[in-house]
Amino acid sequence: MSCKYMNRREFLRNTAIGGAAFSLGISREEHALNAAQKNDIQSTVPEFEVPVGKIGDITMSRLICGGNLIGGYAHSRDLVYVSELLRNYFTAEKIIETLHICEQRGINTLIANIRKNPNDAAAINVLNKYWNERGGTIQWIAQCNPRSDDVRSNIDLAIENGAVGAFVQGGIGDLWTKNQRVDLLGKTVEYIKSQGLIAGVAGHSLQVPMECEKQGVDVDFYLKTFHHDEYWSATPEQYRKDFIVDQGRSDNHNKDHDNIWCINPEETKEFMSKVKKPWIAYKVMAAGAIHPREAFEFAYKNGADFVVAGMFDFQIIEDSILARNAVQNNQERQRSWYG
Repeated sequence: MSCKYMNRREFLRNTAIGGAAFSLGISREEHALNAAQKNDIQSTVPEFEVPVGKIGDITMSRLICGGNLIGGYAHSRDLVYVSELLRNYFTAEKIIETLHICEQRGINTLIANIRKNPNDAAAINVLNKYWNERGGTIQWIAQCNPRSDDVRSNIDLAIENGAVGAFVQGGIGDLWTKNQRVDLLGKTVEYIKSQGLIAGVAGHSLQVPMECEKQGVDVDFYLKTFHHDEYWSATPEQYRKDFIVDQGRSDNHNKDHDNIWCINPEETKEFMSKVKKPWIAYKVMAAGAIHPREAFEFAYKNGADFVVAGMFDFQIIEDSILARNAVQNNQERQRSWYG
């Protein structure tokens, strides 16, 4: 492992994460405009930080920035243009601006994919630029895509690019669990931890954390989809299936219309109430179908310790306020806070 990347992880773990002050390399006029806009924001929004927790030795904001939008991934149902729109919106400078606003609002952690394809590679290159040239300190947990015949290479790529944690992507978690290969999840988690990173497993199906707990997979955290199903476009119950396994597409894709990611929220709440490990909830807004005010409250109230949310730059201030309020309003919830 390169000393450069080990030093970076140690720096992140031992440095107070705060708003990074750095120049975006823009004109004097744009600096003046940004300063005026910042003053406008500060006059209406109090300065605060999102509440934090801890997984292993990593202190993390309880609201985490999701990387799907930055990487150009969208659950856009049958709107075929949306992913291309995202890729055009999130230029390198827009990604940097988005990460900077996150840090200003106390969001100190990003989850993003690590794969050898152009979209992911471009996003990771920008993240490295943000760290190395712009003074950013946001920490990165990598969504990894190990293969059954090679659990290491994708994780090594995350390590080489400065990740402080890694986890098995949800579709792979579903697939290996469905195929009764939870041993591969255990092997992957073991390798991640051996490299000094915090390690997790993600799943859309509740069977993923259930089987990991049953078989003693020693995760540092779980990622589990979690949202209610009281939105008008939710897949009708008769068409819901438990596993999303076919390269990110449901094996019942023609009927579920890519419209639901947690088919059993009550069962998820009940099972996770007994799990004594940090739980990061994702897809809490059902890919844009549920307002974050409602989604964050539902997730934190019912047991999630952290929430990951894809956010445009113009959504970050509101989302950080909503997350802080939801955490503060649910300090005495039924499930203990972990992390």
